[in-house]
Amino acid sequence: MDVWRFIPYEAYTPAQNMAIDEAILQLHREGNVPPTIRFYGWTQPTLSIGYFQKAKKEIDFVKLREKGFGFVRRMTGGRAVLHDQELTYSVIAREDHPLMPATVSESYRVISQGLLAGFRRLGLEAYLAPPKTEGRSGVASSACFDSPSDYELVVGGRKVAGSAQTRQRGVILQHGSILLDLDADALFDVLIFPSERVRHRLKQSFVEKAVAIRQLAEREIDLEECKRAFYEGFGEGMGIQLKPGALTEEEWERAQQLIETRYAHDEWNYLR
Repeated sequence: MDVWRFIPYEAYTPAQNMAIDEAILQLHREGNVPPTIRFYGWTQPTLSIGYFQKAKKEIDFVKLREKGFGFVRRMTGGRAVLHDQELTYSVIAREDHPLMPATVSESYRVISQGLLAGFRRLGLEAYLAPPKTEGRSGVASSACFDSPSDYELVVGGRKVAGSAQTRQRGVILQHGSILLDLDADALFDVLIFPSERVRHRLKQSFVEKAVAIRQLAEREIDLEECKRAFYEGFGEGMGIQLKPGALTEEEWERAQQLIETRYAHDEWNYLR
């Protein structure tokens, strides 16, 4: 059985979280660290946006500051996510790893097997959203969880985990949110819409399509149980052995460089 490093849960600042993920990616590409799965949290509620989103056009930064939310741009695609009551994960592996199919969609499927096993360990009957055969139709909000992408996790027809992936010079980074609770009001308050009518309509659509673990479970599920379930789930679902470890000194140094040059800088966060 293939052995992967597992970095246990710890909460970090928005810039630290994105810098650590990219540092692992870079050092894995250089052959200095093994394929890795990391669990993490956020020191404050944080809005992250996808690499291609237009920050000043889509985000109300006055409201964001009023609420005391952090803000960071991801190196992955996708749309805005409010990180708060959740377990965040990242998976880093080479594109040519034997477990990783060539296409983005199929690699989502492989990684999502780990998420699927985790949800089932919590007693939730999750399943993978089937691949889309046609493009998205209609108007969508700037928020992630608006609808599931290929092979994302769904319970009762509603999306319960959102993920985004990038491939950088031969290495895959996928990270995502496993929701314990969902505050749609807070998320939609900090997004920009053409009118209040559109905001209300898209928020109603969003809450019909997204759901959190605590809305689904018939019992109380805390973060500790969630961490155990998905640790075991990734091992079972992906057919790998997770070996707990820690970030190396080189990873910390690289992450600090990325914080200083990218993720703590307006030049990166307001890029578009």
